[in-house]
Amino acid sequence: MNKKKQVERWSPWILMVAIVIVWEVICSGFGVSEFIFPSPSRIWEQTLEHSATIMGHAWRTFWVTMAGFGIAIVVGVLLGFLIGSSRLAYAAIYPLMTAFNALPKAAFVPILVVWFGIGAGPAILTAFLICFFPITVNIATGLATLEPELEDVLRVLGAKRWDVLMKVGLPRSLPYFYGSLKVAITLAFVGTTVSEMTAANEGIGYLLISAGSSMQMGLAFSGLLVVGIMAMLMYELFSWIEKHTTAWAHRGSQG
Repeated sequence: MNKKKQVERWSPWILMVAIVIVWEVICSGFGVSEFIFPSPSRIWEQTLEHSATIMGHAWRTFWVTMAGFGIAIVVGVLLGFLIGSSRLAYAAIYPLMTAFNALPKAAFVPILVVWFGIGAGPAILTAFLICFFPITVNIATGLATLEPELEDVLRVLGAKRWDVLMKVGLPRSLPYFYGSLKVAITLAFVGTTVSEMTAANEGIGYLLISAGSSMQMGLAFSGLLVVGIMAMLMYELFSWIEKHTTAWAHRGSQG
């Protein structure tokens, strides 16, 4: 591994350590109250002190997020395939989806509570609502931007529309698909946490509200840290899968 690759590999960790050091120095040097802005050392102390509680809430947030995310993948892929493979569907559905995506998903939480009650239901659906759009759009884009010349050649060779979509369109859409997964998973955690803040008695969102109301800001920051770590790990997982399944699409970036 050459020097450039090593720098790229370690650069996120170096930046993170630098931010933590500066953060700690500012809090200690200026005597910032932990009730206003806790230092990294205080956050770490409260993380260890409440580790069992945090992990319990984190597990709840994780499986709820993955449930909503899984539904979003199924719906997003099917809807994206429909929109991308049909000009009529694209013209009819895409504008409506764009308008729907502009609606603040937090506004749906009270409605979902009325329909499904307090618990996992609203959180799963909020995660789904906030993250299925990127998946749909990217799948549709991958199919809709298939080169007309390539499609014409395949049709001349006897391929039917379905063959073109399944054997050329879908593989070509894989880089778009993985890109959308990396965006959608972070949004899914946002949706779950927002819903848990108002419509749950478990989860990191609920922990944030409880910690804030009791002025345990270190604990609140611990919850935020855990959500960030879970999102980052899932992002890296999809990056790894993408790298090992669509290397052909990224060969130009090697070096």
